[in-house]
Amino acid sequence: MTPALKISVVAGLAGVGSWVAYLLATIGCVFVGGMIASLAKRHPEAGSYFVYIGRNFGAVPGALAGWAMVLAYVTTTVAVLMSEPLFVNNVLGVFHVTLGFDAELFISLFVTTLVVMAAYRNIQFSSRMGLILEAASVGIIVIITGLVVGKHGIVVNTTQLNISKIPFGAVMSAMAFAVFSWVGFESSATLVKESSDPQKNIPYAVIGSPLIVGIFFTVMSYLMVMGMGDNAAAIGGSASPSADMTNKAGMPWAAGVVYFAVIISAFAYVLACLNASARMLYSMGRYQFLHGSMRLVHSKHKTPHLAVYTSGALTLLCILLLPEGFLNGFGLAGTIATYGFIVVYFGVSPASAVDLYKAGCLRPLNVLCTLVGTGMMGFVIYSSVNPYPAIPFNILPPVFTAYMAIGLVWFLMLKVKSPQVLAGITCDLEG
Repeated sequence: MTPALKISVVAGLAGVGSWVAYLLATIGCVFVGGMIASLAKRHPEAGSYFVYIGRNFGAVPGALAGWAMVLAYVTTTVAVLMSEPLFVNNVLGVFHVTLGFDAELFISLFVTTLVVMAAYRNIQFSSRMGLILEAASVGIIVIITGLVVGKHGIVVNTTQLNISKIPFGAVMSAMAFAVFSWVGFESSATLVKESSDPQKNIPYAVIGSPLIVGIFFTVMSYLMVMGMGDNAAAIGGSASPSADMTNKAGMPWAAGVVYFAVIISAFAYVLACLNASARMLYSMGRYQFLHGSMRLVHSKHKTPHLAVYTSGALTLLCILLLPEGFLNGFGLAGTIATYGFIVVYFGVSPASAVDLYKAGCLRPLNVLCTLVGTGMMGFVIYSSVNPYPAIPFNILPPVFTAYMAIGLVWFLMLKVKSPQVLAGITCDLEG
């Protein structure tokens, strides 16, 4: 989805320095992934951030981290489902066909149903299906981009590689949105209970994922700007940057192929996020922060089926409540999802250092990772509200703040009404 849509914002801000923005964001996300890997190795629990932050900073911050991640995963699922009809229209546009709003809504609801069924039946099947679909979609996009570059004739672009021409101030501004391409890279940390060797496999996944896709984003942004004749502004002003690139190369047919690949990728993306949100609900239900039914596991499929159904229902509700217009819905849901992710990423950075310090394992490299990860996420948080977003995005910071306040009040009520539950949670979180 990054070369198909998200790169537009980054290219519009960073210009010919787009690849630098993605390279720097890759480095930052790999550092964050390293800290998550350290926590996942020491605390192989399904709640991931809920457990990581709770065991190091207390039950209240831990519960709020879980609360934020439920919102982040659900709204990311909603954002991708809202973009799915847009990509279908991009494919059909090659044949001069356009779907109406009702047909677009049906596509979103139909894909949601398919994803819920896959997540309900078998985590191994749904995870491997997601991996295969993503690999296929990335392969298709790489092949099409390679054909475009082949028509260009060279891969060395003196404009983009000339450091003096890169607007580093704009690159820093673009980094805040560039990070949105990575959100959810850590979702494998929610599957530790279902991994064959979580203390080995989960760290590999949460470090390997941002590294591999970061290289992909960096190379693709470089090649796409080159494919547009270094006209990054054209990418920044486009709702279909991949189609513009293939059209410029005299390959209009390729746009449909690219967006077909993106449709596949979006399905896998939704599946990963729904699985992750269900595991967060499962863990919070297990610790009694949410209703106990969330921790029930299906006797046959061994999945938290009620948590899966709840995630699907929340997703459908959000789709129906968002304002008409799938592009606006994508932007609104994606932005509030980013708030949830970056706040927790910001909290998990020092949590890793505290965790290692308690175990007597803190090293200078760990301190460096903490400083880089915390600094980067702090910058992203600052950039997300300064300058303050315009209408309709101006309502999202207070909406996110209100959501977090509701979670805080809920947990404090639990503390007053059921102190024994809080004591049990705190004891469990302390390991």
